[in-house]
Amino acid sequence: MSRRFIDLSILLENEVVSDPPFMRPKIEYVGHAQTMAEANHFFPGVTKEQMAGGAGFAAVENITLTTHNGTHLDAPWHFHPTQDAANGGQRPAMTIDEVPLEWCFQPGVKLDFRHLPDGHVVSGEEVAAELARIGHELRPLDIVLVNTAAGMALGEPDYVSRGCGMGYEATMYLTARGVRVTGTDAWSWDAPFVHTAKKVAETGDTALIWEGHKAGRDIGYCHLEKLHNLEALPPHGFTVCCFPHKIKGASAGWTRAVAIIED
Repeated sequence: MSRRFIDLSILLENEVVSDPPFMRPKIEYVGHAQTMAEANHFFPGVTKEQMAGGAGFAAVENITLTTHNGTHLDAPWHFHPTQDAANGGQRPAMTIDEVPLEWCFQPGVKLDFRHLPDGHVVSGEEVAAELARIGHELRPLDIVLVNTAAGMALGEPDYVSRGCGMGYEATMYLTARGVRVTGTDAWSWDAPFVHTAKKVAETGDTALIWEGHKAGRDIGYCHLEKLHNLEALPPHGFTVCCFPHKIKGASAGWTRAVAIIED
């Protein structure tokens, strides 16, 4: 039996558009010759030429970012201060360092919603229909990944506004069946804000804002955002590994999300 790994994560980089302008990461690359001051902290007086190979000390990167840059796992704390109002009683929402590790290494399921228009809010019926199409019955702790039109738009100027989103009803359909980690290749689990803002302006219904995220008030769950390469996955028959970085009290943690297929 052989094992294949499919990288589901985007690169963290300066040039490719993966966030709105106000929250894009900034990476400063520092070369070997530029870190001799740091080397001299430990080894006073040593020069670049005296280092092995004469290239200097060490290459490092200085990075400014949020916990929601790059491919990351959102904790229930990101959505709301409390969780589980409909599942045994309201309690404080989990931060990323409190998310059970067993949630993050489970069988994966892919729902293909690439055909849906940008801004469409997926319903519970549409989730059920897609599960029936691919012949999969959800099991507790399945990790459900949503392939949208945003996946192929990474780096495009309109990436943040691309793809469909998962609404309250669709999210609750999954979490009520024991799903605790979901994911999308779009910028957000919800429909892009530019489309939601129009609906709110037309209807005055502010409950439409972040309705998929806010479902975590009723049943606590996590979701992955800015996944990539979901097109390479089969509908099921793979395992997802998405352990988040352990940041105390944080709303999210970066992850190198990977799908594992046993052939």
